[in-house]
Amino acid sequence: MKLAAWNVNSLKIRLPHLLEWLATEQPDVVCLQETKLEDHGFPRQEIEAAGYETACSGQKTYNGVALLSRRGLSDVACSNPHYPDPQKRLIAATVGDVRVISAYVPNGQAIGSEKYAYKLGWLEALEKWLSEELTQYPQLAIAGDFNIAPENRDVHDPAAWAGQVLCSEPERDAFRRLLSLGLHDSFRLFEQPENSFSWWDYRMLGFQKNRGLRIDHILLSAPLAARCRTSKIVREMRKRERPSDHAPVVVELAD
Repeated sequence: MKLAAWNVNSLKIRLPHLLEWLATEQPDVVCLQETKLEDHGFPRQEIEAAGYETACSGQKTYNGVALLSRRGLSDVACSNPHYPDPQKRLIAATVGDVRVISAYVPNGQAIGSEKYAYKLGWLEALEKWLSEELTQYPQLAIAGDFNIAPENRDVHDPAAWAGQVLCSEPERDAFRRLLSLGLHDSFRLFEQPENSFSWWDYRMLGFQKNRGLRIDHILLSAPLAARCRTSKIVREMRKRERPSDHAPVVVELAD
């Protein structure tokens, strides 16, 4: 199974990129974030024509998550029962023997802000929910935009980002607590090139100068980590005209 995650930063704008990428990469399952579309406006017809079943949970202008699968989707669920939230940030479904969750973790805006407190509370509730999901679904993957660079090697300039949102110690500690549930950062299962990032600011030639962060992750339960054969970041999609500021991340799991 080839499993991917991509923050498309507006599916309406990036739909041609997505369809092109589905045809070339041919992932089996895709977790999308920041679709920024209400469910009635989700491009089901176009995506289904590409061979994918869809499930979505969206809202106007902000947030929005979706799942695409060439292998079917069952037991679809939206949101976290431990954190009632009008923002559409979570969707889960079962694909074969794998439970797949598409997650869009809050950005946090700035240290000490209300949005930062919301992010930490959201992550605490996510940890509680995932502990239950892992009990029910031993083969589980949660993939998406976590808005956390877990380590200094995931940051182009650790000194400049030290203590800032996306890199602060409370956020990194929350990420480590997710891993302590028995999840594995798929990217770190393999030797990877230095300065590997998945997000680059649109401003100041961020991508061209590779001033990025690795904040898009695919976390795998132990049984899936044992099946993981590759993990990569697809930088090529960031080179497109009017690209998302995120690149897709992809893993291959042995069937």
